Formats: sequence, structure tokens, C-alpha cells
Amino acid sequence: MNQDINLLKKELESIVNASYDNIVVVDREGFVIRVSENSEAIYGKKPSYLIGKSVYTLQQEKIFNPSVSVRVLKEKKEIQVMQETFQGLAVMATGIPVFNDREEIVRVISFSHDLTEIKQLKEDYEELQAKMKRYESEIEELRYKEVNTEGIIIQSKKMKKIWDLVQRMAKSDASVMLLGETGVGKSVFARILHKRGERKKEPFIEVNCGAIPASLFESELFGYAPGAFTGASKKGKVGLIELAHKGTLFLDEIAEISIDLQVKLLRALEDKQFTRVGGEESVNVNFRIITATNQNLKQKVKDNTFREDLYYRLNVVPVNIPSLRERQEDIHYLIHYYSDKLNYKYRKNINFHPSVIEYLQQYNWPGNIRQLENLIEQLIAMTDSKTIYFEDLPTEIKEYFSVESNLSTFTPVLEEIQESTLQESLQRVEKEWLKRAYRQHKTTYEMASFLGISQSTVVRRLKEYNINS
Repeated sequence: MNQDINLLKKELESIVNASYDNIVVVDREGFVIRVSENSEAIYGKKPSYLIGKSVYTLQQEKIFNPSVSVRVLKEKKEIQVMQETFQGLAVMATGIPVFNDREEIVRVISFSHDLTEIKQLKEDYEELQAKMKRYESEIEELRYKEVNTEGIIIQSKKMKKIWDLVQRMAKSDASVMLLGETGVGKSVFARILHKRGERKKEPFIEVNCGAIPASLFESELFGYAPGAFTGASKKGKVGLIELAHKGTLFLDEIAEISIDLQVKLLRALEDKQFTRVGGEESVNVNFRIITATNQNLKQKVKDNTFREDLYYRLNVVPVNIPSLRERQEDIHYLIHYYSDKLNYKYRKNINFHPSVIEYLQQYNWPGNIRQLENLIEQLIAMTDSKTIYFEDLPTEIKEYFSVESNLSTFTPVLEEIQESTLQESLQRVEKEWLKRAYRQHKTTYEMASFLGISQSTVVRRLKEYNINS
């Protein structure tokens, strides 16, 4: 009998000492009665120190910090805790109660495993993740600087082509005509042509031909001699063309110039000289001419409202700047560019909800970049919250995306239905409705109300269709 007991004891000791985990056996009073030999590696104390000690005392000494056995004795169930030893190790301890026939605890067996290496790996991983985010942010910033050149976003293929052309033309002295809708940034490109050219240190004179009354335009553009007309200065006046000498003359809205003045402008361009209003002496000038218009000058030539010879003299290098709706890839960058600029101006930190950016990318932008900048300034100036949502947008934009006008988004889906099964067709339509709800509403509860289904169903469906990213 004694031999069997001794054999069992040796077997138990062998099992305890062979385990990779540290094993501690505690009696019903909380005194340690058995400890595996690797206890010193984990808890910094030899088995001889721990055996016979109360786990309550060892917890106070912060050797078992906290003691899993104390909690098992108190709660009478299996417990798992994270311990931190005074050596700075992270230990996962699992305590298991052993009951007798009367459901009384007679032993607590705990297994402790050193997780310090895993914890360190986790911390290293989190640090690496943080670095990755910083690097991503820095890369995005560099990318942003790359595409944002002097206030012009050049991410889309169309804009890159325009940018390359402008870069080449800046080095020449050729006449450039900037074509495009109102608000596309023609005046910005005109300034870049000047800044990057050989005349960059000389004057850049910008003239809005549509803003000066026809009766005053000639005297403003060409200047006038002393006493040239009633009310004229006795000293005369230098015209805008003369001010542009050696530099660049930019005539915006060139189509607004009258036929009479077109003749005089053509002469000045061809002869490099002109006479002031009421004057007799010729004034020599040397300037580069850049023009811009949002009108069809070819048609105006046909209608005899714009001189053909002047048209060809000005239209040596035509640059067609695309409208904002033709370069949707740039809208995301433009929103961030103007948001940063205007947040700084108004000392705010307001962001656009991703769904709003998606909406703005789909809007038709009749006023182009000028309208976009105006909208962002309006929203940032008037919004008190930290985020701009769909309902914060102006009425005309929200109406553009009304349910009725948005029915066209289902056209491709309806066309696909003809070649699909009923189940596939229903899934396509369901996905489109979910995408619309996601764009228009802040929360899954609002989406559920809009769609007429439960919030849990919305969450499940968003995950299924990979919509809620």
C-alpha cells in the first residue's frame, strides 16, 4: 500500500515538474502544498519558499499578484487572471477547484504560463501599427503635396495632361487661350503660366474684359493722353497694356471686347505698339498675351461678333480645362485642400462624413471649383458640430439627390435583372437600397427606419454586402 502511495506521489511530482506551465497546489485553507520546480523562473521564488505559505500572504507580498487561488476559494469556480510579478513578467494563471463528495473545496490547482514574450510581441505589433499609421499619414501628406501644385489638384488623367501642357507652354512665349466653363480655374492657370515663364519677375496684369464698361474700356486698356476728353486727368493715364510691358497681359472674358477694340488690340499684338486715346505718339510695348473665355469663339467668329484674324492670333495654344464633373477623381482632394485651408481660417476642425464626400463626387457642379470652395466655406463657417453630414448640405444639393431624381441609379441594376435569377436580382436591388441608406443616414438605426427593417438586419446586411467599411 505504501509502495503504491509512494509510486503515485512520484508520478504526480514527475507530471508537475515536467509541465511547461508552473503548477501550484493549494489546500482548502489556502496553504501551498505543492509547487513545480520552475516556480523560480516565473515568480522569482524557489519551491521551498512557497510551500507552506498562505496564498493570502503571498498575494500581499505581490508574489502572486493577484492570486488566482484566493479568487477560486472565494468564488468556488474556475478563474483565469492576468498576473504581473515583481520581476515584471506577465503571467496568465488559471485556477481550478477540486471538490469532495460534499461539494466542498479540498484543493485548488493553478496553472501559470509566462506570456511576457507574447505581451512584448503584442506591444511591438501595436507600436509597429502606430508607426505604419504615421508613415501612411506622411505618405498621404507627400502625395497630397504632389497633387496639390500651387492650389491646383492634378490627380486625374485629364488634369495631368493639362498640367504637362501648361508646364511646356510656360517656357515659351506663345499666345495661350484658356478655355472652359466659369469657375474651372482659368485665372489660376494664367498666373502659373506667368510664374513659371521667363517673364516671372515682370508684371502680371489681369483684366476682366466683362467687368469694365464698354465706354471706359479703351481708355482703361490703352490709357489716354492729357485732356483727351472731358473729365480726363490733365496728366493723362497709363493703360493696362503699357503696365504689362516686359511682363504678361491676361485678358479674361476676351469674348466681351467690342469689334472696334478688337481691331486696336490686334494691331498692338502684331506691331508691338499702340497710341493712347487722344494721343498721337506711338507707345512701344513687349508683353506676352494670355486670354480666357467660357464662350464658343469659333461660333462668335461665324456670327461676325469676333474677328477671325484676332481669334487665330490669340488661339495659338488652346488649353481646354475640364469641368469639375469631368474630373471626379480630384474632388476628394479638393475637398480636403479647401477644408484644411478654411478650417485654419475659421480656427475650426471640421471633417466631412465619407458619405458626404461620395455625394459631392456625384454632384454636377455647375459652378465648378469656385462653387465647391464657396460651399465648403459656407459649411465650415456655419457648422458647429465636428462632422458635416448629408442634412447639412444646401437644399439645392439635397434636392439633386432626392429619391425621385436618384431612381436613375437603379437603371444598370434593372438592366442586369433580365439576365439574372430572381434571387440575384433581389440581392442587387437590396444592395442598392442599402448603399443609398448608408450615404444618407448617420446611424444604423436611422437606416433601419428609412428602409423599414430592423437595426440588426441592417447591420447583418451591411456586413454581407461589405458596405459598412
